[in-house]
This record gives sequence, structure tokens and C-alpha cells, in this order.
Amino acid sequence: MGKDKLKRFAEMANFSNTYQFPENSAGTWHREVFGNNNPITLELACGRGDYTVGLARLFPERNFIGVDIKGSRIWRGAKTALEENMNHVAFLRTYIERIESYFAPGEVSEIWITFPDPHPPAGKSKKRLSSLRFLQEYRKFIQDGGQIHLKTDDKLLFDYSCFVAKSLGLEILDEVHDVLQERSGDPVLDIRTYYETRWITEGKKIQYLRYRFDFDRFTPENIARAESELAEWLKAHNAPRPY
Repeated sequence: MGKDKLKRFAEMANFSNTYQFPENSAGTWHREVFGNNNPITLELACGRGDYTVGLARLFPERNFIGVDIKGSRIWRGAKTALEENMNHVAFLRTYIERIESYFAPGEVSEIWITFPDPHPPAGKSKKRLSSLRFLQEYRKFIQDGGQIHLKTDDKLLFDYSCFVAKSLGLEILDEVHDVLQERSGDPVLDIRTYYETRWITEGKKIQYLRYRFDFDRFTPENIARAESELAEWLKAHNAPRPY
């Protein structure tokens, strides 16, 4: 590990807004971390926390938690939040595969998934953070009626995520295929991550999806039907990519 990363890890250990693999945190975020009952928004795979901090600037009446495993990246967002006295921002360092263990049922009202690893091979589709597998995990702590946001430059991931939500019968609230062309000037979608800025420069289209969680759609029968439809979709849309 480089000297800069070691220095950041040492500094982050003393950050008051950063929690690394905390124990018994479920159900405590409002009371012990934020000191209020305002809605909590998670940003999963937050990287440097660009979206966590950007949203917090726009919505001081909400609480925000950026989640990622890479502490050297979290350091940047956490440090910025401290410098700007953002008491409604926190960062959680952990594996997203364990995310449900850190929050109580209904503790989170909204989830942002910003430019996650698209895991293009069909065999790795369950690792996609918008997969049916992960949606069932989010159901354990998101509020009924809560919203999921996805922002990505990867068309396969975007199309897949749309299909997953629609196969479950979840209400699509927004489906944008080219953010720059269709939503220029939108303060929420104008927030840009470090890599997003680079991808835009390279001419890649940025896509955005927003839909509403509905617990009634997560019956065993509906999930089984969605899994069957998704298997067929994957066969048709996950041809090997040329390298």
C-alpha cells in the first residue's frame, strides 16, 4: 500500500463521521449519529463520495451515508464533509454484500447506486447492485415506498436494471437515456463524480433510472416469475463482449 493511502487510513481513523465495520449499528443511525429523525439516503459504492456530498449540499434536511469498502477513496468525501461542517453526512466502510446487517427495517428511505461495477459477464449478473438478489437485501432495511436511483455509463447495466424493476412490477418514476441531452440543468443529475467527468469527456452517455419500492411485489410467486423472465433476458442480452 502506498504512503498516501497509509496516511489517509491513519487520518480517517480519527474522523468523527466515518464508521469502519461498526458493530450493532442497526437502528442507531438517527439517534446516535445524526441526532435527528430526518430521512436517511444511502449512496452505495460511493467511491470518493462525490454524490453523497453533492446531495447533502442540496438537501440539508436529509441525512446521507456513503458506503464503500475502499477507505482511501472514502477519505476524500469524509474530509470534505468535515471541512464544510456537514453534520448530516456520514461514511460507512464495509462490504456492500453485508449492508443489510448495518440497518434496521425501515431505517433507510432512499438508495443511490452511482456508477457501480457493471459486472458484464452473464454469470456475474447477481453481483450487480441493481440485481434481484440485491433488491431483496435492500427490502430488509428500506422503507416501503422508498426510492432507488441508478446512474451509470454502462448501457447493458442500465437495460438490465430497468428489466429487473419492470419484471417485479415496480413503479418506474424516471428513465433517462442521455442525462446531458435530456436533463441538462437538473441540480441533482448535474452532480458529477470524478470518473463521470472523464467518461463525459470521452463521449459516453450517462443514463439514470429511478423507481419506487413496493413490498407487495416481493412475494415468492412474483420473485420466482421475475427470476424466470430475467434468465431469458440474460440469455438474449449478455453476449460476450469483444476485448
